Amino acid sequence: MHQVFAVNISSVFEPAKTFNTFGSIVSVVVKNAFVLAGIISFVLLIFGGFAYIVSAGSSDAKQMEQAKKSITGAVTGLIIVVTSVLIVQVIAIVTGSDVLKQMIGK
Repeated sequence: MHQVFAVNISSVFEPAKTFNTFGSIVSVVVKNAFVLAGIISFVLLIFGGFAYIVSAGSSDAKQMEQAKKSITGAVTGLIIVVTSVLIVQVIAIVTGSDVLKQMIGK
């Protein structure tokens, strides 16, 4: 049988002391990814709305169509983020996993 050597990275990398398990690292990464995706979708929605208003004022059909696509993409992204959060919540309820419950803030 082969022996596997474990390295204690907390002596070299100080933040490693706060993450006891791989699940806690995944929780932090996924939670921040959800927040970042929501913020990006919201910002794109605002910019798309602003572009739509500006293009409507200048009667430029190409810019208006591009603004509509931007708004549609932002709303679709926001729906995907919200749906993925709901899926993670369902998985947390079904599995009873503490890691997932920590991730969604319960």
